[in-house]
Amino acid sequence: MPRPNPVPIAAARPKKQQKPSPGRENIVSGKPVSSAVGPVANIRTRRERPCDACRRRKSRCVIHEGAVLCVLCEFHKQECTFVQSPLPRKRKVVDDGKKDSPNNQKKSRSVDAEPPPLALPTPTITATAPSPPPPQSQLANSHIPHLGETLGLQRRQHSRYIGLSSPFDSLLIGLSHFDTRNESTFDLGTLRRVNDHECFIMLPDENTQDYADEADTLQHVEQCVHPHGPALLDLYFRVVHPSFPIIQKHLFVERYRNGDRTFSPSLMAGMYILALNWWSFDQRLVHHPKPDAARLEAIAMRSLSRAMERPKLSTVQAGLLLLQRPEADSWSLTTQLVAVGQELGLHLDCSGWSIPLWERGLRKRIAWALYMQDKWSSLIHGRPSHIFSANWAVQAINDDDFNEEGDGFDHRPEESEEVQEENERGQILFAQMIELTQVMAEVMDTFYTQVAIQDFANAGEGSTDLILARAKPVQIKLRQWHDKLPVQVKMNAPTKSNLSPLGSLHLAYFATEITLHRRIVQSLDASSHNPYGFFMCRNAAKTRLISAMDFVNRLKPQHLQAFWYFASKINFTLIGTFGSLLWATAPAQEEADFYKTRLREYRWTLSVSSKRAEFLDYAVSMLDASRAMLNNLAEKPSLATQISNAGVPPAVSARSGAGAGAGASASGASGGHDVHMQDMADLKRHYSEESFRGFGHEPFGSRPGSGEQTAEGSVVGE
Repeated sequence: MPRPNPVPIAAARPKKQQKPSPGRENIVSGKPVSSAVGPVANIRTRRERPCDACRRRKSRCVIHEGAVLCVLCEFHKQECTFVQSPLPRKRKVVDDGKKDSPNNQKKSRSVDAEPPPLALPTPTITATAPSPPPPQSQLANSHIPHLGETLGLQRRQHSRYIGLSSPFDSLLIGLSHFDTRNESTFDLGTLRRVNDHECFIMLPDENTQDYADEADTLQHVEQCVHPHGPALLDLYFRVVHPSFPIIQKHLFVERYRNGDRTFSPSLMAGMYILALNWWSFDQRLVHHPKPDAARLEAIAMRSLSRAMERPKLSTVQAGLLLLQRPEADSWSLTTQLVAVGQELGLHLDCSGWSIPLWERGLRKRIAWALYMQDKWSSLIHGRPSHIFSANWAVQAINDDDFNEEGDGFDHRPEESEEVQEENERGQILFAQMIELTQVMAEVMDTFYTQVAIQDFANAGEGSTDLILARAKPVQIKLRQWHDKLPVQVKMNAPTKSNLSPLGSLHLAYFATEITLHRRIVQSLDASSHNPYGFFMCRNAAKTRLISAMDFVNRLKPQHLQAFWYFASKINFTLIGTFGSLLWATAPAQEEADFYKTRLREYRWTLSVSSKRAEFLDYAVSMLDASRAMLNNLAEKPSLATQISNAGVPPAVSARSGAGAGAGASASGASGGHDVHMQDMADLKRHYSEESFRGFGHEPFGSRPGSGEQTAEGSVVGE
């Protein structure tokens, strides 16, 4: 259908008889939309002229029947003219020194301007175009893929999801006329249908604030790191990307190599900022002054706030990368990214959308990374999550979602065996982190929502029993996750790389366990609980604490210097917080002294490890703050004093564990005073056992309570 206000063009070509063709340019993969589509595209024969713009792009020029603009000119919102004469064919010049033509000079300068390769094990961006952007004429002839078929990566327009309750009623949208691109143009914008139910509105970027300054902002970002931009991107894809694959690596690299400088400034800055953490890992970079990270962060945050007015996938990518900084701690930015993700439809199931297959996988990876950001931020800040299961339709991630085929580039660089191994390990790590986050989210929903807190308060003295009952199914899921952990991501798995990012996954597992047991310990009251049940709950908590501390004590430099998810800094701190809680609630001085000693050892471990992982300084500071609070804790009576006050005869000996269990049952039935005194004797024997010796030196998983064996324990009350 012609537009209401057609764009003026030059003198039109004479119409010729055209043959309909069933195909169209850049067909996207996916389920076709069932609504009626426009006329089939009429493709000119080879003798017909392409428009001037398509001739410059060396693209196929397609004009729909009745349309005044070709497909690409209509997409780029530009005139479709036929005034320029055909370009002369270029002949290959024999290498005889006659290279004085402008084209040959340009090629020679481009090659000379390339920076020398850096000594990296797996170079990917090295020897790319120089940081200053090339002229537009050079970009026009370079092989850069058209992103017009994508939904969230278009260059000059952005998309916003249209919900069912919005003024755009789905039935009225169905009455619109959609062309072969599943688009319908009207006064407010362009409707883009991705399936029978979901629709987006496409809006031009140029109508948003500060859009014209985006190219200058990108130039400022490049100037901050020039001439080390390519080397920093190599570091990013080597260290960060394998375990946090939210970038379409091959597409990004090829666009960068071909001179495309239409990247989001905040995204580029985020990649550079993260890579700066491994500046010393490159032998050539280490001899140069490090770029100003604070200046990069300032540019990135300003650019990101402006980019949220024209949301794209790159907006969420940039925000997620900036939040992975070790010093980043922004709850408000996390909530903003969730809102932007919902505008982009990241909470929906895109598996059947009419978008490129590789974009479906990219959207799922970004969506699950946003999910993890929201859920772990909810835990470490103690605030409500903004993503609810009732409105989360994203399918589970699978191997196909990491496939980058079909992005417009046929050439695929060969990767070494080591790189392939690390990429596979990173994909498994990413998928396992998603599954663990889902279990952790269930822990938060079960114990830390306002409804759950009120339920436990209403239960009174029965709150511990209610918490234990609700904890059992969650603990089973957590144990099953640990038992099914693939061998590639176990802490003792061999690796050829000098860095191992597995630490953040296992630390997150301990943080989830501690978050569950922390709620149980908070509900315990020695004066109102059966002594044996009280002892069992605290013993289970002590086992988790020792296992977590043992895990931290065994971390090696290859773990500490690798990439850690943003929540790791707080997860290290939660271990110390849990130890302080057990110290503060210890019923006897002997137990309090035990936790005091363990926390002193834990602080020493963190302070030594912080030499290789500076973000651990925060956990050390929090431990010191907790220790300062515990200075106000009143001294507890010794266990011998408690037993003496209870009237236990000196001749009474400790019973076996079986007898203690029977005695506990009898105590619950008859409330006998002798059984209560014998339980106190059991506690005394427990606090004098060798289990309080501290850390051993066995490798990972060699004994119960270590990082590979923790899941064998069960929740009290099973």
